[in-house]
Amino acid sequence: MTELGEYLRACRARVSAEQVGLPTSGHRRVPGLRREELASLAGVSVDYIVRLEQGRVKSASPAILTALARALELRPDEEEYLLRCAAESGVSSGATSATPRNQQMSQATRALLGNMVNVPALVLGRRMDILAWNRLSAALFTDYSQLPAKRRNHIWLTFLDPEVRGLYADWETVAQECVAYLRMDAGRYPNDPELARLVGELSLKDPDFRRWWSDHRVRSQRNGRKQFVHAIAGELSLDFQVLDVRGSSDQSLLVYTAEPHSPSAQALSFLAGWTATESPALPTEAAGSPRRGAMPSEGESQHGA
Repeated sequence: MTELGEYLRACRARVSAEQVGLPTSGHRRVPGLRREELASLAGVSVDYIVRLEQGRVKSASPAILTALARALELRPDEEEYLLRCAAESGVSSGATSATPRNQQMSQATRALLGNMVNVPALVLGRRMDILAWNRLSAALFTDYSQLPAKRRNHIWLTFLDPEVRGLYADWETVAQECVAYLRMDAGRYPNDPELARLVGELSLKDPDFRRWWSDHRVRSQRNGRKQFVHAIAGELSLDFQVLDVRGSSDQSLLVYTAEPHSPSAQALSFLAGWTATESPALPTEAAGSPRRGAMPSEGESQHGA
């Protein structure tokens, strides 16, 4: 079965007949829409759905794929992933798989990041690689300068670094979102060997990642709110925004902010003041671990694919 077929089956399983206004009488052996129900909603034959899921369809117009996306109530980013899956599976869909380019930052982006002293900020590349960071983001998460370049990856740290994993008050929700972001990346670059290596390592080492990856959920990074429990600053409720870096291939600026005059804003201000001092870092006992106790630095990774 192709990735397109697996994705269609996963999407079908997540949509109930009641959700799309169909009668729900009769016993259902599996959750979600039946093939005949999806075919009826999309205006295609049941046999076509079967052959599409089994990878036996060689061409499908964008109109048909769009009809399937609407029938499955896919979000725009999910529909984009569907089209890219079709292209990668050899089904003509109007979408094409992109070719990865070197992840190089511009001087303007470096300068912008260096001037953002009161908010934690990161520059992310493909696969959620951490290309650059400011001092406050290092204080919030971890001192990236002390990590090997291959470990400067947001999703790797979220799953496999105990310090970073312990930061999130609702780790499971954050981790599931990260998996959905990474699978969206996989739709754009299905032949990226570094992405395959990352997925393989995470699948081998973490059963939750392996289970959530098989769910085929996708999501584009946009904005939201995360709850942190920091060893030095305490509890923080921070809003995040992901902004595209124009003129750069697949780079985004991830920025965290606190509501003005809130306890989180005070905690973030305290953390910013701590990073700005030239005095020695807080003792290891107060920091909770040697790495987070070290004075954070700002920088840029040298790896990229």
